[in-house]
Amino acid sequence: MTTSAVRSTASSELDGNLIEVEHVTLRFGGVTSLNDVSITQRRGERLAIIGPNGAGKTSLFNCLTGVYRPQEGSIRLTRASGATTELRGVKPYKVNRLGIARTFQTSRLFGAMTALENVRVGVESTQRTGPVGAMLRLPRTLIEERESDLRALHLLEFVGLAARAGDLAATLPYGDRRKLEVARALGTRPEVLLLDEPAAGTNPSEKRALGELIRRINEELLVTILLIEHDMKLVMSVAERIVVLNFGRVIAVGTPAEIQRDPVVIDAYLGTSDAPDEPGEATADGAD
Repeated sequence: MTTSAVRSTASSELDGNLIEVEHVTLRFGGVTSLNDVSITQRRGERLAIIGPNGAGKTSLFNCLTGVYRPQEGSIRLTRASGATTELRGVKPYKVNRLGIARTFQTSRLFGAMTALENVRVGVESTQRTGPVGAMLRLPRTLIEERESDLRALHLLEFVGLAARAGDLAATLPYGDRRKLEVARALGTRPEVLLLDEPAAGTNPSEKRALGELIRRINEELLVTILLIEHDMKLVMSVAERIVVLNFGRVIAVGTPAEIQRDPVVIDAYLGTSDAPDEPGEATADGAD
């Protein structure tokens, strides 16, 4: 069965929304970072969130992953099992165990550990071995250790870093460190992967490779993708649907072609009176 056939079969079996954000408002003192935000993401979808600096993109990611607790609204996750969980107020490590993994704008790798060891951190977060089993070297512990090594190596191969497994993370080129962060996040076996500006600081060839990797994660591993990115060429080449934030509000939702033609988006985000002729013509830089 082809990859597209596998994805089509999985989509038909797991139809519906994976994430539902309803009327979320997040305030910091007198500053409103998110204002009555409602977003849905379908299972298996590649969804991008874009917007100018300060639009609230990373604040939304932090609400989804338990870093921030919004004052108002609801955030629901419906897992493949059919169980629905309210994420508002859930601690980050519990959110991760529910199937949500993320990368960050800045590197969070363990620089003094090898690439393999970094990915094992993600893999072992889902294992059941406790301190007693680790100290006594129980049979299950040994089995899980072998399994974690094999899975970590497989993920390094998947992202193209198998040859760098023994290299310290701090010695890797910047583009490879970004891929290593993705591999570590995949080690937690997520249902949805949140990528926060994964292309930041990469060169054009690394951006193209990253776009292909994102599509492979979605189509081959059947992981839903939620992406924040300023590079419009990457967004337009990867996203199936785009949400645009501005000053903490959703101002547009649509396909890449629809977003490019939307006059509200052009005025608020792209900052020009004419829509770009080709995907990727307009690019914004900077943080959320």
